[in-house]
Amino acid sequence: MKRRDFGILAGTSLATATALRPASAQSTPDPTLLTTTLTPMGSERAGNADGSIPPWTGGLVSAPLPPGTNVAVRLFEDEQPLYTVDASNMAQYSDLLAESTKAQIQQFGMTLPVYKTHRTAAAPQYVYDNIAKNAVRAKLDPAGGRLGFTNAYGGVPFPIIDTSDPLVGGAQLIWNHLTSWNDYSDISTLTPGCVIINGKLILVSGTVARTIYPYYDPNGSLETFDGYRAKGHYYYRAPASAVGQEQLVWSSSNVNVKPDIVWSLLNGQGRVRKAPNEQYDTPSPAANGIANLDEISCFQGNPSQYDWKYIEKKELLVPYNCNKQVFSKVEDMCGPHFIRPEYMRWEKHRVWVVEATLHPGIHNVNSKRRFYIDEDTWLALLGEGYDGTGVMWKGYMNTSWCVPSIPSTPECQTMTYQLVTGDWVINGLAEYGNLTNTKLEEPQAASYFEPQQMAANASF
Repeated sequence: MKRRDFGILAGTSLATATALRPASAQSTPDPTLLTTTLTPMGSERAGNADGSIPPWTGGLVSAPLPPGTNVAVRLFEDEQPLYTVDASNMAQYSDLLAESTKAQIQQFGMTLPVYKTHRTAAAPQYVYDNIAKNAVRAKLDPAGGRLGFTNAYGGVPFPIIDTSDPLVGGAQLIWNHLTSWNDYSDISTLTPGCVIINGKLILVSGTVARTIYPYYDPNGSLETFDGYRAKGHYYYRAPASAVGQEQLVWSSSNVNVKPDIVWSLLNGQGRVRKAPNEQYDTPSPAANGIANLDEISCFQGNPSQYDWKYIEKKELLVPYNCNKQVFSKVEDMCGPHFIRPEYMRWEKHRVWVVEATLHPGIHNVNSKRRFYIDEDTWLALLGEGYDGTGVMWKGYMNTSWCVPSIPSTPECQTMTYQLVTGDWVINGLAEYGNLTNTKLEEPQAASYFEPQQMAANASF
């Protein structure tokens, strides 16, 4: 239900051989905070002063559903917007807007229908238990937090952010985003990916997306964890020219120990090959140059190219509880420059702001990036990319949706916006034409995510 591929997923790399900034001494936080002032996930339990952000009271949780059941539910559809933000009143709400949101309002006329805030985020008890353990045992890699972490399992590794050292806190934040709770296993029978160029929508990929998160295996442990936080298998159903292509993506929790790996199977070859160049700012071949491989899900893949800095924690208008999108067609949702406002739901939440600047000696088309990470889910919901001259030229967005039966509030759509041309890409849970999407709560066998298995099942 998140970490979508867009044609090709982000992420293979060995740790760079350049000089590394050693991680600062890491303090040991107090885990009892997770049962008092903080939620079990590490966010503030209390609401804000004016009540526009309510206290967290457990999230939205329902009874588990049998395997093979559609987990999508409609939520809050009887609510009306509290107010709408547009170009005429943007200045009044400036402090609540990300820089990329301001740009889209000013340049392309985006409007934000703002609804009542619902803190729906929740997770199973075993995740909460693991988070409490991680609070005192997880460590960033001593060669540099951008490379990974150790001694954590089954929950975000750093529920209590070390703000005393911004570079430590920033690295903790990006790894929390990359390990944010989704589920142990999920299937999407259609994940459509589209580009919108000159206002015209084009389907460029439609995959059967199967994912397991070994890091969250309820039957696993820190001792049995193999170091790969996520393993995804993607089989192309559309367009017709791509049917039969497959990809397998393994994402590491510490690239200083184990690299990310991508395997590809192309039509007619019958061979599974490693894809060593599918990484960082390589343009996604399915995105017409609008999105790069590390721009999926705001940021996905290997964070080792950047030094990550904690900036602040603040209130922000973010896309949240957008369950309506799961029941909608991409063709209906997508306008020339963004999702049409009637399919969006914006709420006020607290976010962590983290800024990434290129590590010395590293090259990426984005010299600086900024992300806004939701305190309750640890999912980056908005972000910006800046080119080598310091110009903001990319905008990033994840819309979240709530799945009470897991329970989880994961990513729904992931979008990359080219702020100069107005073109954009979208990839996520929706319908396209006659191709429908069913969300399944069905455990997947770990063997399905091995390259040997993909080769054995290949059609060519």
